[in-house]
Amino acid sequence: MTEPTPFRVGLIGCGNISGQYLSTLARLPGITVAACADIDPERAAATAREHAIPLATGVDELLADPGIDAVVNLTIPAVHATVTRAAIAAGKHVWSEKPLALDRADVDHIRDEAARAGVRVGCAPDTFLGAGLQTSIQAIVGGAIGRPVAATAFFTTPGPEAWHPDPEFFYAPGGGPLLDIGVYPITALVAIFGAVESVTAQSQRSVPTRTIGSGVKAGQEIPVEVATHYSVSLNFADGGLATLVTSFDVPAHELPHLEVYGVEGTITLPDPNGFGGNPRVRRRGEDEWTTLAHTSGYLGFQRGIGLAELADAIAAGVGHRASLDFAAHVLDTMLAIDESAAAGRESVLRTGCEKPSPVGKLIGG
Repeated sequence: MTEPTPFRVGLIGCGNISGQYLSTLARLPGITVAACADIDPERAAATAREHAIPLATGVDELLADPGIDAVVNLTIPAVHATVTRAAIAAGKHVWSEKPLALDRADVDHIRDEAARAGVRVGCAPDTFLGAGLQTSIQAIVGGAIGRPVAATAFFTTPGPEAWHPDPEFFYAPGGGPLLDIGVYPITALVAIFGAVESVTAQSQRSVPTRTIGSGVKAGQEIPVEVATHYSVSLNFADGGLATLVTSFDVPAHELPHLEVYGVEGTITLPDPNGFGGNPRVRRRGEDEWTTLAHTSGYLGFQRGIGLAELADAIAAGVGHRASLDFAAHVLDTMLAIDESAAAGRESVLRTGCEKPSPVGKLIGG
């Protein structure tokens, strides 16, 4: 990272994921979490105490603070776009948890309003900036497997209701495995192959209700309003095909998270929901896999490193990698997958994007 420019952050949404962000942000030079807010004032106050944040306040008060440069939007998916647009209207840069929004119209509003306000918008997942995936990308770019032509991705869980204390939103519109966990391999695939041109998908809702397994709501039944299993084929504009399975219906599997196949070999990538892990390569004619040491990307960080990369990019006057256009294309891909599954036919993407430039060096450790 470059010499840091002071960057004061306000965090909105003090739920389950906020601890990972605050752990990372506390370690980043030049970034100060100045305030936090939540729909539940007691939760905001508890978060402020736990993480030594100077101020727990309301959302409106946080947005009105002229000393806050950027907002970290960790609200539930249904209000991501609303909170992001409010922050933009207040003249703040924004880092949003995924997904960026729930429909294309909100993405268009965010893009137009950010341009008029002269602010940046970045969006999770930032895991593709981690050393595991960046080392993989560097190996592919360097010819380790020859020209990449295909990929398979499997990101499945039994569902979050067993461990998450408030899992209802995972099974409401804006939730489901595609937007919650499928976004990780899709983001990685777009970072490797570039823009998706079209998709063909099937989906199903396997059971009508789920049972909360932890916290004060343990034992409560919640309705399932979204598809919980997807099987997808992705066709990339610059060539290459990928198969994706993402699900809340799979108790366990032994399949790789992500493999990319080239004309000269195969690379198995680490978990795209993490920042570490080591890729393995096996070239045509070889009998053994070779584990690659980390050579590129951010190592030793959790969620939030994308905000630091955004702040660095602002200071340097260059584009940030987890950009609005990149996130918008990933969202467009996921919306097209749902549309294909509903219609029973191929869905063509409405957007494109550039592949983010590789990080190019190892940062942290």
